[in-house]
Amino acid sequence: MISETAINHQSAALALLKEDAEKILKLIKVQMDNLTMPQCPLYEEVLDTQMFGLSREIHFAVRLGLVEDQAGRDIIETLERELFALHEATMNAK
Repeated sequence: MISETAINHQSAALALLKEDAEKILKLIKVQMDNLTMPQCPLYEEVLDTQMFGLSREIHFAVRLGLVEDQAGRDIIETLERELFALHEATMNAK
């Protein structure tokens, strides 16, 4: 049986990871709107660095047992879909 404290930690970990994914999406949106185009090496570097950092956070949370592996993959996949949609919308608007 999982204690209430463990459930609270799991919920908090999942919420923080989703919040970090949302921050990445916002950062990339600002960058695309104001700074660089998706073909720019700076854009790619920021995106790669942020995605790698998030994947490491998720891996750590999974190893601690705070997040299920599938939930972590879902966060990454959702963010990737949102970033793809943002990229497509930006490219079609220009």
